[in-house]
Amino acid sequence: MKEGGVNPGWRRRALLWCVLVAAWEAAWGQLRYSLPEEMPKGSFVGDVAKDLGLDLTALQQHGVRILDNGRTQYFALHGQTGHLVTAGRIDREQLCESVQQCVLRCEVIVEGEMQVHGIEVEITDINDNAPSFKETELEERMSEMTTPGSRFPLAEAHDPDVGANSLQSYELNGDEHFSLAVQAGPGGRQRPELVLAKALDREQAAFHELVLRASDGGEPARTGTARIRVAVLDANDNAPVFSQAEYTVRVPEDVPVGSALVTLTATDADEGLNGHVKYSFKKITEKASQIFQLDSETGEITLTCPLDFEKAALHELEVQARDTGELFDTAKVSITVTDVNDNAPEVTVSSALSAISEDAPAGTVVALLHVQDRDSGPNGEVRCSIAERLPFRLEKSFEDYYRVVTARELDREEVSEYNVTVRAADGGSPALRSGAVLALRVLDVNDNAPVFAEARYSARVPENNAAGALVLTVRARDADWGQNARVRYRLWEGRVRGAPLSSYVSVQAETGALYALRSFDYEEVREVGLWVLAEDGGAPALSSNVSVRLVIVDENDNAPQVLYPPAAPGAGWAGVELAPRSAEPGALVAKVVAVDADAGQNAWLSYELAKATEPGLFRVGLHSGEVRTARFPLARDAARQSLVVLVKDHGRPALSATATLTVVLAESVAELLAELGSAAAAGPGEAAGSLTRWLVVAVAAVSCLFLAFLLLLLALRLRRWRRSQLLPPAGSGALRGVPASHFVGIDGVRAFLHSYSHEVSLTADSRKSQLRLSGGSCCDTLPARPAPDEPAPLLGEDPAAAPVSSSGRACSATPPAASLLSLLCLFSLRGGASLVGVVAGAV
Repeated sequence: MKEGGVNPGWRRRALLWCVLVAAWEAAWGQLRYSLPEEMPKGSFVGDVAKDLGLDLTALQQHGVRILDNGRTQYFALHGQTGHLVTAGRIDREQLCESVQQCVLRCEVIVEGEMQVHGIEVEITDINDNAPSFKETELEERMSEMTTPGSRFPLAEAHDPDVGANSLQSYELNGDEHFSLAVQAGPGGRQRPELVLAKALDREQAAFHELVLRASDGGEPARTGTARIRVAVLDANDNAPVFSQAEYTVRVPEDVPVGSALVTLTATDADEGLNGHVKYSFKKITEKASQIFQLDSETGEITLTCPLDFEKAALHELEVQARDTGELFDTAKVSITVTDVNDNAPEVTVSSALSAISEDAPAGTVVALLHVQDRDSGPNGEVRCSIAERLPFRLEKSFEDYYRVVTARELDREEVSEYNVTVRAADGGSPALRSGAVLALRVLDVNDNAPVFAEARYSARVPENNAAGALVLTVRARDADWGQNARVRYRLWEGRVRGAPLSSYVSVQAETGALYALRSFDYEEVREVGLWVLAEDGGAPALSSNVSVRLVIVDENDNAPQVLYPPAAPGAGWAGVELAPRSAEPGALVAKVVAVDADAGQNAWLSYELAKATEPGLFRVGLHSGEVRTARFPLARDAARQSLVVLVKDHGRPALSATATLTVVLAESVAELLAELGSAAAAGPGEAAGSLTRWLVVAVAAVSCLFLAFLLLLLALRLRRWRRSQLLPPAGSGALRGVPASHFVGIDGVRAFLHSYSHEVSLTADSRKSQLRLSGGSCCDTLPARPAPDEPAPLLGEDPAAAPVSSSGRACSATPPAASLLSLLCLFSLRGGASLVGVVAGAV
């Protein structure tokens, strides 16, 4: 190592150490720069984007800014370049008075990344301040009896600069009686003292003029001067003495203004004016001079402005006690300010979201907060909290920064907007609290399908309704919001009686109103089932459906239809029935059979006799339609009785139809045929010949059928006899369970035929006579549409055992062919030959 040189190895180690420190600070998100004071506004401080490794493109998109936490901003950040520059001139002496190292701190937030980075800028001193004395004109009073070598403290010069730029030396210019001595005070402070080098003689010089010059170590050096006027006094050999060299006081920062903090006491052994002591501040800062006041007579220090622990925790003063002979003593006063919990925590929202999607995952950052308390110790310890019922939590981010994150997924349908209150409380007693409110809207996501107001809908629609009539309205509600909650309705495709459902009904897409597009007919369609689909406007859309049942209500729009007597080509209804003149009252003459295509009450039929040749001779069953004799026929009663039967339903208004019957009073077929002949004679001859031919053919056919039936019975009888020879006796029970009707003879045939009514009805409305046999029993009406699966009654079955339809109106009527065959067989058994003769004679 050369003399006066620097070791290269030491330089390399120092450089490596600086690199490691810079790398450690960058890794922890802390940047440190250095800047001389008094730089103009906009001066470059550092490249924050480069030092933090931020991409300029991403930086311009997301944005970066310096957080404002209620402090004066001394720096600005260029969003385009990422450079940190000064926001104005910075005066180190104004910001960091009596502080050796002046460091300004700020925080930078990157909006897109929700990251906070701390920056420290050290403000270095420049020699911009010259040493100065508080008073440029000083006056010292000395007794001529002062011993040479005595020392007199002089006012110290003050230089706000630090380091080499601060006060470095004093120099005294004057006469030979005085010299300058500089004492080293605490902290390296220099305290000038005026030393009496030669005895004074007031008679030679009453005043001495001196110049005290203070110099700093800057390049170039700056100086400050003070003129000292020394007045030589008569002898005063006792100086005041303080009761203690240093006074220490501890006061809370909330002590009221005007309170006495401490009283200093100094005594002087002299008498008279030389013993009168006055107090004054020897050394006090400008700020302290505005806070404290010293009573020159009593030595009491009082408070003139409120104390603030956060601004200054310690005040050091020097008080001088001087008598009239200018002898003095100095005491030090230390006033320690204790902290009081007088500052509530401050919560500042550094960055926050105004809206968040309800499907945002748990842990999403919604706000970045800065929390601080200007108190110290436990009074400055802050605890932050959020109400537990809210779906948010706090996380520590960086130093005094907290992040508000979601604790779980949000549901806009439960809560659409949150006012999140972040509460902060310090550790004082009593604790002080503050808070900040975050307003957060929850954005909707289409996560709810429409829900119908009812599980199913049904409506009753009267038939013959007007096309376009409103049937009902379905309602569906979507818990979402906006477009996601907009519900539209449509029909599921279906078919009704082979036709598209859309040709019967339609639904209004916006309101859900269901309209009938055509007039319904109960006799064609009694019920319509359909599905309505409700779909929201989300993407993708959600939907639900509901079943709708339309019941067609019957109206009385069909008049009764008379099935028997059958309709005639002319107006009205006509039929011919036979009633013996010997018939007893209540004997069945005929039965009017009618049906109504309506349903329910509209299809309930009633019968009444509207008109008759002999009003008291016949009556009609109200509900059965049976025409019976009301009394015995008399000889004076006409042979031909005309009856008009009125058939009415129970609708409102009621509809009706009429049936016309002709009843012939005759004891025998000969009388009947004679009556028919007389009626036929009134018509053309061709019609009578046709009737005769059909009667002869019918009698011949019935005779053949009867002979075939007798042969069949005879064959069955022979077969039974043969089996009885081969099978065991009947008492053995071998044929038990076989109906006895399977083994009937001629007597059984007679009984079988006798089961039919012996009454005869004939019609002459078409000039073609027919023989009909009325059924033994019938109900009110015939079914309008017999079910296809109901079997027709077999010939020979008891009509009373005929099945009854579901509506309770089924009936049985003997077919005309069966009636004719039964009648002819009956007449054949009684005397077939005579019947043929009667027919021939009638012809």
